[in-house]
Amino acid sequence: MQKKLFFTGIFSAALVLSVPSLRAQTPPQAGPPPAMHDHHGPMPKPTNLQVLPKDISPDDLMKIMHGFAGSLGVKCSFCHVIDMQTHHPNFASDAKPEKQIARTMMRMTHEINETYLAKVTVPDAKPDQTHVSCGTCHRGQAIPAAFVPPPEHEHGMHGGIPPAGAPPKPE
Repeated sequence: MQKKLFFTGIFSAALVLSVPSLRAQTPPQAGPPPAMHDHHGPMPKPTNLQVLPKDISPDDLMKIMHGFAGSLGVKCSFCHVIDMQTHHPNFASDAKPEKQIARTMMRMTHEINETYLAKVTVPDAKPDQTHVSCGTCHRGQAIPAAFVPPPEHEHGMHGGIPPAGAPPKPE
């Protein structure tokens, strides 16, 4: 049961990220489009899924992957090797370390959402404000930018913890 909730949480978070951006890029069509892979034909049934549900549809998987790509500002080839003969991504290959990092990050965001943020109640918050996703940190960058606090908050104006290596504040 917990594993099913895990997949549902990842899937839901990814869809929250991906659906609005896909709507903005895709003109309205009559009926649902077939699952496409690089606009060269139907996408094969997903294989080598280790975090997402093994029975996910190609359409749902592509929505999630497009959400990840948008959140990190990358293309498919960031995580997937390109087959030199077909010039298409080899989605099943684990040759790129970025793919394993993505799996780790998916598990991490799920754990943060289910273990910690599920215990936080913010009455006026919208659902997308009460969970973390790839975009929470990445904000369209493959490597998240370091947070730099505004100058007035640099040295713990409100009695915060001083930066590492800073001398303790006098009492």
